[in-house]
Amino acid sequence: MVHVPPPPTLVIRPHAERPRWREWATLGLFWFASIVVAVAATWVLRENVPADGLTQLRHALEQNATLQQRVAVLERAQQVENAANAQLQRQIGERQEEIAGLRADLAFYSSLTRADAKRDGLSVQALSLAPVRDNPRLFNYSVTLTQNLKPGQVASGQVRISLSGMRAGKLVTVDWADLADSADAKGVGFSFKYFQQIKGTLLLPAGFVPNGVRVEADAGSEFGKGSRDFTWDEVLTTSGGTHAGE
Repeated sequence: MVHVPPPPTLVIRPHAERPRWREWATLGLFWFASIVVAVAATWVLRENVPADGLTQLRHALEQNATLQQRVAVLERAQQVENAANAQLQRQIGERQEEIAGLRADLAFYSSLTRADAKRDGLSVQALSLAPVRDNPRLFNYSVTLTQNLKPGQVASGQVRISLSGMRAGKLVTVDWADLADSADAKGVGFSFKYFQQIKGTLLLPAGFVPNGVRVEADAGSEFGKGSRDFTWDEVLTTSGGTHAGE
């Protein structure tokens, strides 16, 4: 018969908790040691770096700040110079265009007074239309009239403008009376010896889309009538033309 030994006896004992003050003491010791190490490192660095080295370091930092300020000032000055140069270039371009236009006008109007120039009666030489800002229906017009049929004599009369275009899907013509105010219902007066530029304002009817312009000038039986048709696109511009002449 096999002998089976009895099972071992188990003894249960309560676990003794580690006192909390030991943990706090350990953390405090580590914290104090870190402070001591930091203070020691600072002292070592201060003792090993000579006094003149610290002075040089501070001087270098001051120079660096001064140089950065100078760089900022120079960059700002460069930006201002670039903007001024760009504006100057635009102004030069505009003046060159104006000079070219004035030379062309001078050459044309000089041809009117030459002895060998072709003699023409009242003529519509040019037309320009410029939109008025903030009002898509309002346009400033400039009509240039010429004559050299009777040099030195005054041609006088009235000029009118009419427009052709689409409104409500139909091709219509808008007469001068519907474009100008009541004071100019019969036309705008002119009086000149060689040429004149007549200026005014047109108000397009609501819903009207123009595509053509007709200018008619009447100086009576002595100088006759003149007219000319333009397309809307060829006369639409943003700048004026020539000043009135004798």
